Amino acid sequence: MLVKTFGAAVTGIDAITITIEVNVTRGIRFFLVGLPDNAVKESQQRIESVFKEMGHKWPGKRIVVNMAPADTRKEGSAYDLPIAIGVLTADEQINSSSISDFMMMGELSLDGSIHPIKGALPIALKARSDGFKGFIVPKQNAREAAVVKGLDVYGVESFKEVVDFLTGRRDLKPEVVDTKAEFLKEQSRSEFDFSDVKGQESVKRALEVSAAGGHNLIMIGSPGSGKSMLAKRLPTILPPLTLDEALETTKIHSVAGKLNGNISLLTRRPFRSPHHSVSDVALVGGGSYPQPGEISLSHNGVLFLDELPEFKRTVLEVMRQPLEDRTISISRARFTIDYPASFMMVASMNPCPCGFYNHPEKQCVCSPGVVQKYLSRISGPLLDRIDLHIEVVPVPFEKLAEQKATENSAAVRERVIRAREVQSQRFKENSDIHCNAQMNSRLLSKFATPDESGQAILKNAMEKLDLSARAYDRILKVSRTIADLEGSEGIEAHHVAEAVQYRSLDRSGWAG
Repeated sequence: MLVKTFGAAVTGIDAITITIEVNVTRGIRFFLVGLPDNAVKESQQRIESVFKEMGHKWPGKRIVVNMAPADTRKEGSAYDLPIAIGVLTADEQINSSSISDFMMMGELSLDGSIHPIKGALPIALKARSDGFKGFIVPKQNAREAAVVKGLDVYGVESFKEVVDFLTGRRDLKPEVVDTKAEFLKEQSRSEFDFSDVKGQESVKRALEVSAAGGHNLIMIGSPGSGKSMLAKRLPTILPPLTLDEALETTKIHSVAGKLNGNISLLTRRPFRSPHHSVSDVALVGGGSYPQPGEISLSHNGVLFLDELPEFKRTVLEVMRQPLEDRTISISRARFTIDYPASFMMVASMNPCPCGFYNHPEKQCVCSPGVVQKYLSRISGPLLDRIDLHIEVVPVPFEKLAEQKATENSAAVRERVIRAREVQSQRFKENSDIHCNAQMNSRLLSKFATPDESGQAILKNAMEKLDLSARAYDRILKVSRTIADLEGSEGIEAHHVAEAVQYRSLDRSGWAG
């Protein structure tokens, strides 16, 4: 008897429907075809053990399992459940006419329990688009998949539950998630707040400008000056995720297996902070079986690189293309996968190996040339993609001891949201552009031309401060954002002057 069950393979952050055809005929061998990996091939042993545990018989016949399309590689143990149901039905040990109505995925334990899978959300989206009536998943993945409206999602804990449900001996209630309530519940909650930071008003202002325009930022300062503390508070002033952004971000974390069973939807912007020992593949994604890297896990959020010069040169250089294109393509001999990577890069670094170059009180003990050599670990092309360079000076005791309340994140966030709304209107005809940091040369000439006095300041800065030509576009983009924060239609002289202040590392002689 020939039976078809349905599962899915995740490619990138999308899913492909896999048809699992099971044919049981006279004979004694088991064949599994359709480009399965080792984990899929081992399913026979797991399924056979489950059958014995549940009181079913493993067919002593010729069993052929074909996983179509045959040119798509099938990876992982999540196909155990549809294969097992297919074998039982094809051997006529159970009778169910509703099997073709459901997509199902799950890894079987030897005692019949079902383990969670990766990528439940993109699979659920595919099941809905293909018109399946329902999706049977492990209980731990049910809330994640139930975010998809128009699809009944059934969370199960054991193989027996699935068999009883398909044969009509048991009723299962679909998992229900109020997406809107889930989305709004903890969207604005955070353990961090700008009001925790004493002093550093100029750096807070730079972070506000960075958040308002989506600009990349680097902070240079001595140890203990508050660089990491400030960076961790940046997500609290970013605009809230839209529902579409939340779904896309959740899909990436689902594919990477980073969601736990209590989370159905990511409601806050990601903040990823990989250690400087991270490998190229861990940062950008890839591997034998490609997975999203840190730059994709920080999509729609912040990627914080602490102690930037300590990262391997090769790791930093592979980020140049994703920073520009906001996507990362991972190519293999048989396929290419695209992962989204639209993130804000925030970096911090000491000014020298000892950490006290340009310190107002402590003396730098680095030998001549060492400071420049330390800074040169960050290449010009990478620095070119960072819009704001901020010097962070240690906070004096008087500021630290102050009890005066400072501005909280909510107040700053309101200004950032207003500035982003202005940009949304400005770029509504450009679907790929969402904020000032993404403007190309054509849009710069259209929307970011300073007035006459602003042009004079920019010219003077380029000549007197010996700013590089690559800084020109960045200054214009930041000037446009500063003007948006003020609600100004045009770019004025003081907007340009403030933007020039945010180019510390472009000034000649900064490190020597």
